Amino acid sequence: MNIAVITGASSGMGKEFCSRLFKEEDARLGAPYDEIWVIARSEGKLTELASSLGKDRIRVIPLDLTKTESISVLKALLSEKNPSVRLLANCAGMGKNGAFAEQSVEDTHTAISLNCEALTAVTQTFLPYMTGHGEKRSATIINIASSAGFLPQPNFAVYAASKSYVISFSRALAEELRAKKITVTCICPGPVDTDFIKVSKSDPDATFTGFKAKFVTTTDKLIPASIKAAKKGKTMLVYGMGQKMLHLTSKIVPTRLVLFFERKMK
Repeated sequence: MNIAVITGASSGMGKEFCSRLFKEEDARLGAPYDEIWVIARSEGKLTELASSLGKDRIRVIPLDLTKTESISVLKALLSEKNPSVRLLANCAGMGKNGAFAEQSVEDTHTAISLNCEALTAVTQTFLPYMTGHGEKRSATIINIASSAGFLPQPNFAVYAASKSYVISFSRALAEELRAKKITVTCICPGPVDTDFIKVSKSDPDATFTGFKAKFVTTTDKLIPASIKAAKKGKTMLVYGMGQKMLHLTSKIVPTRLVLFFERKMK
């Protein structure tokens, strides 16, 4: 049984991934999927997604990936079904905007746990089921990072640091798995118009404003570009001209100078 696995599937980029993979033949990476496993905390939203796409091929897995027992559930399910995992898209993530000193320890721990620990554990759990297909590319891992991970981000410190981890982890893993014909593609967008902004600012009516508003993209643009990059075997996709400029800046301009200009721009 060939499967695709999407975390954070109840909304935003994860939900868009599911929709693309289910509806569009050319969006699939590898052989057709017998099932798409969708993982998120909200069983209601996952069930609604399955109903809209087709219950017969969507396996709803309501789990909080920050909980250690959730990984045990996934291990048991994999052992029972013994699938061939053709795609793993790690889309689950969260972050809080604002001064680090003013954030709760609980929110900080959750962000690190979900963005770093859960992504790593999920990848390690599914990896043994990705090899041995005897094809040019046996499987694909897509990790959603962020251009925020290129440089330190005051007032978004934990989120940016966690995405820096995802970038470094993805690039190292891509090299490790190259000989096994497993592609690892790290996606680094700027602001994306999803519910993330409302959660990060703790404001149900929050929107992108000012300078950032000029660089906002949408999931229906980002996800097809992500799939295309993975098909080409790219290790990283920096999406958007502004993000490409930021990526270049992070390589050639000293970090302390970047932070100095950030202070002056406030």
